[in-house]
Amino acid sequence: MKNPKEEKTFVLVKPDGVRKGLIGEIIKRFEQRDLKIVALEMFESTHEAMDAHYPKDDAWLTRIGEKTKHTYEKYGYDIVKDFGTTENVEIGKVVRTWLMDFMTSAPMVRMVVEGVHAVDMVRKIVGPTMPYLAEMGTIRGDYSADSPAIANAEKRAVFNLVHASETPEEAAHEIEHWFGKSPIFKYPRFGIDA
Repeated sequence: MKNPKEEKTFVLVKPDGVRKGLIGEIIKRFEQRDLKIVALEMFESTHEAMDAHYPKDDAWLTRIGEKTKHTYEKYGYDIVKDFGTTENVEIGKVVRTWLMDFMTSAPMVRMVVEGVHAVDMVRKIVGPTMPYLAEMGTIRGDYSADSPAIANAEKRAVFNLVHASETPEEAAHEIEHWFGKSPIFKYPRFGIDA
């Protein structure tokens, strides 16, 4: 069994986070919580790389469609007017396309973050996926106020600054996908490892 201090997760600073000049602030938030950045790179993604990053199976598309429908119902919007359908998979495909367009619109920063319960800690620091629901003190709560209602009306992805792996399995897949044979560094942090 691995040492809990060695759990790794994957983080992307999305185009809106880069454009807002938040790269340093985002890294600072992780390091302040005794997490280590063990791999880091600024890059521009291709459509093909993003296509391999995001699931495209019916279960994932259905989940995205259901979330979108829930938002429309909650705020009393007409989903057929914006999407032309009520079918979850079809709605999910449209939202996925918007997401792909957004993620290839500007440079991003990819990183591997390591530390105690890194997956859960990073998700806690980042805050809920929907910025308008994120509490102050989280990255999304402090620096974004976007909502799916606005994003859907503008036919674009939600601007939520950061992607963070949801599970250790997802983190392993995303680290392999985005870093492949690139080095993941090992080093002691003063006051934490040494």
